[in-house]
Amino acid sequence: MTDTMTFHKLIVLYMLSRVDFPLTRNQIGDFLTEREYTQYLALQQAIGELLDAGFVAAESARNRTHLTITPEGRQTLSFFGNQLHYSVREDVDKYLRENHFRLRNEVSVWSDYTKTASGEYSAHLVAKDRGNTLIDLTLCVPLEETASSICENWQSKNQEIYQYLISALF
Repeated sequence: MTDTMTFHKLIVLYMLSRVDFPLTRNQIGDFLTEREYTQYLALQQAIGELLDAGFVAAESARNRTHLTITPEGRQTLSFFGNQLHYSVREDVDKYLRENHFRLRNEVSVWSDYTKTASGEYSAHLVAKDRGNTLIDLTLCVPLEETASSICENWQSKNQEIYQYLISALF
């Protein structure tokens, strides 16, 4: 394949097509840079072009962007995916098999906060499992530092909090 940008885009589309959950920019970047398929900046350009073309959709929360392939992206991959060498597809498939649970767990828990019209801060916390929302919780607090701390702690304590709520409510 002569166009390296097309190569990077096809790898991203292929990765996203092989999972049933979103992947973050960092997760895709880790795979591509560790295997020296590309450098970070070239990958970000490729992802940006995929987003602009509507082949990939993005949802951002705090410092993470979750990416999913769109129907247009799937169609493009079906047309041009054969240009991606078999060994590259095998490398992606092996990586996703070996890291499936870690990758899924990393994107299954997210948090973000915003300032409300009343001047308080709203911390939005979500935990999912296999596409099903386990908990979707919004807490309003007076200080931005508190909202930020809640979001940071959610990443490490979400299972404990979920179990507490289940046991307290049942």
